[in-house]
Amino acid sequence: MRLGLVLSEAANGLRRNASMVVSVVLVTFISLTFVGAAILMQMQIGQMKNFWYDKAQVGIYMCSDISPGETCTGGDASPEQIAAVEAQLKSPTLAPFIDNYYFETHEQAFENFKKQFAGNPVADYVTADQLNQTFWVNLKDPSQSAVLVESLSGVAGVENVADQRKYLDQIFSVLNVASYTAIGIAGLMLIAAALLIATTIRLSAFSRRRELGIMRLVGASNRFIQTPFILEGVFAALLGSLLAGGAIVALVYFFVQGYLGARLTGFALVGMDDALVVVPILLVVGAVLAAFSANFAITRYLKV
Repeated sequence: MRLGLVLSEAANGLRRNASMVVSVVLVTFISLTFVGAAILMQMQIGQMKNFWYDKAQVGIYMCSDISPGETCTGGDASPEQIAAVEAQLKSPTLAPFIDNYYFETHEQAFENFKKQFAGNPVADYVTADQLNQTFWVNLKDPSQSAVLVESLSGVAGVENVADQRKYLDQIFSVLNVASYTAIGIAGLMLIAAALLIATTIRLSAFSRRRELGIMRLVGASNRFIQTPFILEGVFAALLGSLLAGGAIVALVYFFVQGYLGARLTGFALVGMDDALVVVPILLVVGAVLAAFSANFAITRYLKV
């Protein structure tokens, strides 16, 4: 197969169908940008899970004067009840699961509450004795929080035992929905890109139908005839893929690392290394999509 002739035929096809090629580039760019954003979001969710799950604590909320429930019939937890809970935390049963813990008094809880709700009118109506005294427990393995919950739930003076991971799960569920939405949109856009590539190749083949007829008469193989059309689709899709890769890199550099990084200093965010992992994936997806669509379109056209 003469490579120079094949490449020149592909270049002629791109020049003749410039407007359709631009359409393919734009659709591929948009669809693969959504794909890259979805991949990055999944990476971000994974990093956040690894970062925050290790920091998630189990809160053992002691009874206050306003606590309901059968374990809080005596009102505010007594020093004896607090000491009993601490003794359980130090016991051979629970101690192997615990990395460290600390106790938060009414006053400490009130100070933290005022910092968290500074400027909020609700802070004017809350007093220290209304807030729970709490044991904050860091586990060696946060996934074993059920041991602590089962052991201390129902103990006299304990209002509630809560695993903070359940609040994180709600946040991650929302992020997952957003990620799946991006994947769904990307899937629809990729289908549109595939159909557009196929249509472009069929139009290109139709505009050169006389040349194709002559090539068949002189004995050119189907592979020789098909290759320039496949290269047209792959070139247009690769250009769109490169633009999508550039958009992903710019998104991470300027928005994630630049804007969010300066404001969310305590969060683990995706970085340039993650973006550079995504770019080759987009290039491969774009090339495979174009090659498959173009090959399908020209093969069907030649059989007609």
